Amino acid sequence: MRWREPEMEFLVRIDVTRVYELPADEQADLIRRERERGRELMAEGVLRQIWSVPGKRANIGLWSAADADALVEAFNSLPIRPYADFDVTALATHALTAEAKAA
Repeated sequence: MRWREPEMEFLVRIDVTRVYELPADEQADLIRRERERGRELMAEGVLRQIWSVPGKRANIGLWSAADADALVEAFNSLPIRPYADFDVTALATHALTAEAKAA
């Protein structure tokens, strides 16, 4: 078995408002490519869960990466990257979660 870096979890909010300023054909192509890459990241376990933010052109996701550098690498692989604003919060295990896992 290959040794693997411990994973860190991050709560990520991505605002994609600027995508909707693009011409319709460019916007459609970008969204298509973004969904394809998103599916790949989900299959790899990097993007664990994603939610839409009602009333906003944004999403919130639970991301997993070895460290912040690996997370940035994943962001840079997104076709939407030049048009998106990212807000990242690193997450640490809460004592209640640790207790529940130990029980």
